[in-house]
Amino acid sequence: MNKISITNIRLTKLFREFYESEKTSGLLLIFCTAISLLIANSALGPGYLNFWETKIGFTTDAVKLHYPIYYWINDGLMAIFFLLIGLEIEREIYIGELSNLNVAMFPIIAAAGGIIVPSLIHFSLNAGTDTQSGMAIPMATDIAFALGILSLLGNKVPVRIKVFLTALAIADDLGAIIIIAVFYSKGFSVFYFSMAAVMFLIMLVMNRKKINILYLYLILGVFMWYFMLKSGVHATIAGVLLAFVIPFGNGDSKSISYRLQHGLHKPVAFIILPLFALANTGIVLSGDWTSGFLNSNTIGIMAGLFIGKPTGIFLFCYLSVKTGIVKVTEKPDWKNILGAGILGGIGFTMSIFITLLAFDDNKTIDESKIAILMSSLLAGVTGYTLLKFFNRKKSREN
Repeated sequence: MNKISITNIRLTKLFREFYESEKTSGLLLIFCTAISLLIANSALGPGYLNFWETKIGFTTDAVKLHYPIYYWINDGLMAIFFLLIGLEIEREIYIGELSNLNVAMFPIIAAAGGIIVPSLIHFSLNAGTDTQSGMAIPMATDIAFALGILSLLGNKVPVRIKVFLTALAIADDLGAIIIIAVFYSKGFSVFYFSMAAVMFLIMLVMNRKKINILYLYLILGVFMWYFMLKSGVHATIAGVLLAFVIPFGNGDSKSISYRLQHGLHKPVAFIILPLFALANTGIVLSGDWTSGFLNSNTIGIMAGLFIGKPTGIFLFCYLSVKTGIVKVTEKPDWKNILGAGILGGIGFTMSIFITLLAFDDNKTIDESKIAILMSSLLAGVTGYTLLKFFNRKKSREN
């Protein structure tokens, strides 16, 4: 394996746009979460929670699409979020930080550690219980929140750490998507899944034939989403599949993949993710909400995110360098990698999303959400504080 330098960084315009939108979205998510919690625990709480339960849509003899507002957000709008994630993964694989296997190995191995260790922590505490299905909850990193916290440090943190955390989170999301598709499918329908597969194959042929008409892919993508929704495989996976059949070309501004990714950044960052936060963090905290909170599931989530996530990321990175799996030309910035690993423990969006798939019991769901919020807050504050401390010399120089 050729030697690589993890400081050899090429920042593209699209990456800068992605970073800027994600960090701003992260700060907006913090605000929306606080507002949702405040309203849910005020006199307006019952009306606020009932609003998200309001059913909208339509029903015909052939099609039934009549669901609560929160369902449209979690299964509909979040498919667009996953479409953007898919486009970002595709770009990283073709021309980004994951395009060179040598360079990509560092964040990929880090992501693997950040998935395996926290999942094992939760599993070790919940194996054989009703909450065992939540083992994937602490494995996810929220890109928006993590970059939002990182952005508060400005130029004090080296650019390479920002790129490392972004590539890590994207690889992390790919792992989460695979796990959702494989382990969180319910009531599988061969017919509807086959219809979704037909839509995917049609688009794949269009891709190979170099048909670059975006609206055709989007129309077929909507049909694929509907069939996936009815198949039992989580509908948001349709967003990822759509991303990988939209022609990438050479990735320049004329590519329909580039145009779609560029067009989705702001709607996802400033509409979809805030709506997801508002619809899913309205948790009513009763006077004794802490009683029964520290159970094996919530401890597994919190320990997984705050301890397991940074431990897995740092340990796998360290071992990959020491064993020669990743060869570097200069000493890795271990302190900042540790700080970035702690920020990787901010689960939020993906962790809450997996919670909704893993459990049906409202009490368990709410307890899990609280555990995610508390551990994400702890990871954010700790990661920010350590990174600021580690880079205090640079701060004084600036």
